[in-house]
Amino acid sequence: MKFEETTIKAFIDELASNSPAPGGGSVAALCGSLAAGLEAMVANLTLGKEKYRTGWDKMNKVLEEGEKLRAEFISLMNEDTESFNLFMQALKMPKETEEQKASRKAAMGEASKAATAVPLRTLENCVKAAELSFAAAKYGNSNAVSDAGVAALLAEAAGKAASYNVKINLPGIADEAFAKECRERMEKALAEVVKHADETAKLVETALI
Repeated sequence: MKFEETTIKAFIDELASNSPAPGGGSVAALCGSLAAGLEAMVANLTLGKEKYRTGWDKMNKVLEEGEKLRAEFISLMNEDTESFNLFMQALKMPKETEEQKASRKAAMGEASKAATAVPLRTLENCVKAAELSFAAAKYGNSNAVSDAGVAALLAEAAGKAASYNVKINLPGIADEAFAKECRERMEKALAEVVKHADETAKLVETALI
C-alpha cells in the first residue's frame, strides 16, 4: 500500500485494524506532512499580496522547503511501514540450527537499524518543519497566523512521536556506535523542534491577543 494513493478513510481504517503497521511511525510522518502543507498554504496566501511584499522572499523559501518536506514525509510514511515489515520477516526466520540463529540475529539487527533510522529522519525533518512554522508566523499573511501555529504544534507532536519510535528500537541494536549516534541525534533534534515550536507559539499567541 502506497499511502499517498489511498483515501483518508482507507488509511484510518487500516490504522485502526489489528495489523501493527501502519503504526505510530507512519502517523508521525503524516503529521509532519500536514505541518509542511499548512506552511506551504500560508506562503501561498502571502505571495502576491502587496501588503506582505517585504516577506515574499522568505515566503518563497517557506513554500519551496515546505513542498520538499511534504513529499519527504509522505515517503517516510511508506518507509516506516516497510521497515517494520522487514523486521517482522527477520523475526520469522528459522532458528533451528546455530547457523540459522546467527543469520536470524544478524537480520533482526539490520532490520532494527532501519526501523530506527526512518523515525530519526522523520524527527530531523520535523525540526525543519518547526523552523518553517516560525517564518510563516512571523512573515506570512496575518490572517493565517493561526495556521502557522497549528503547523508548529503538529511539527512538535510529530517530532516527539518519532522520538518514541527511535527509542523503542534502540535496544534491539547490537551496534553500540550506531545506537549512540542515533540517540545523540535524536536528543539534539528533539530539543531543537521543541525550541522552534515554542518560539512560534509565542509569536502566534501574541498575534492572537
